[in-house]
Amino acid sequence: MHLCRNCNSPLSLTFADLGRQPPSNALLADPDQPETIYPLHAYVCDKCWLVQLPNIVGREDIFNDNYAYFSSNSKGFLSQCKQYAERMSEMLAFTEHPYVVEIASNDGYLLQYFKELGIEVMGVEPSANVALVGAANGIPALVEFFGTKTAHQLKPADLIIANNVLAHVPNVHDFVEGIRILLKKGGTATIEFPWLLNLIKDRQFDTIYHEHFSYFWLHTAMDILAQHALKILRVEKLPNLGGSLRLFISHFGDTRTRDDRVYEILKEEVAFGSDQEKTYIDFSRDIVDLKCDLLDFFTNVRLFDKSVAGYGAPAKATVLLNYCGIGRELLPYVVDTTPFKQGKYIPGVGIPIFHEDHIFADRPDYVLIFPWNLKKEIINRIGDQVRGWNGRFVTAIPKLEIF
Repeated sequence: MHLCRNCNSPLSLTFADLGRQPPSNALLADPDQPETIYPLHAYVCDKCWLVQLPNIVGREDIFNDNYAYFSSNSKGFLSQCKQYAERMSEMLAFTEHPYVVEIASNDGYLLQYFKELGIEVMGVEPSANVALVGAANGIPALVEFFGTKTAHQLKPADLIIANNVLAHVPNVHDFVEGIRILLKKGGTATIEFPWLLNLIKDRQFDTIYHEHFSYFWLHTAMDILAQHALKILRVEKLPNLGGSLRLFISHFGDTRTRDDRVYEILKEEVAFGSDQEKTYIDFSRDIVDLKCDLLDFFTNVRLFDKSVAGYGAPAKATVLLNYCGIGRELLPYVVDTTPFKQGKYIPGVGIPIFHEDHIFADRPDYVLIFPWNLKKEIINRIGDQVRGWNGRFVTAIPKLEIF
């Protein structure tokens, strides 16, 4: 019996059972090499409503020197990061010698903008290969997982940034306690995570993968933070990753008042059904419908002798393709702009990943976009060329669309 990582209650209610899959970012050098696969079965705790994967895959097996995600590859995302740094620097303007720490700093994609503003920065990043990229650009980082032990190694921070990392933590209480320890009195931490309401509403089941141990409601995050004497001052909705929340956090006892928007979002979650079993049962059924729709699309591609290629090789692609059982016989290749991924193969299904130019030479009838959260950016990049040979785009989430 698996237990909830927040409240230790037994887990029995299924949220999404996506079968047995390899780690989603464990790209292959050889399509026929042996792989280790694990159950990809998300549960929801019917006491605190935290959606979670049991601790089956060790985080060291995911965030290591072969980790394939580099944040700097999305130019649109970098623009948002620069705006965030400029905004936060205004908040730090009255602080003497401000010090900013980012947890899961990746390749220094965000901290570079604070450094450009003359602010002292430090990253914490467990994957050495991406941390070294940041170090080469002058962004220092501890190559470690963050928690209470790491927090004691750093000086107190005026601003702590934790973007899209809380979901990656198997021991959320050690992580949040580390934030409490590291955060200077009067300081602020911002935490971002994909909002569970949007995941369910838009049927984003392909964002469920082994490196995401938990999926959060605001009320669940608030409960966990409160257990460590941290309070939420403000919440902002963001479009990132299909719809995220950014929390502004302080210590208990901080004199700043809580914004009313926090209570509005909590009410929105209850109205959506965050505390109703039916919400989760319906979602588990919806993803089966999505699988059937995508398989029908590939069946018609074969029947009418058309061709299809994939665009982008994010973790989403691994999850979707493995869950639907789509291999090289249906999808001959995927292209990606990330040099680290080119020449490798998607885990589990062995589909090769080529340079973006390959799609322009091949001219497929359909281009299936896997990173649907970057759909506009991708169409702006290649839309004119694809439509120039009468090609069409396809997305599978939140429903199958051909356009």
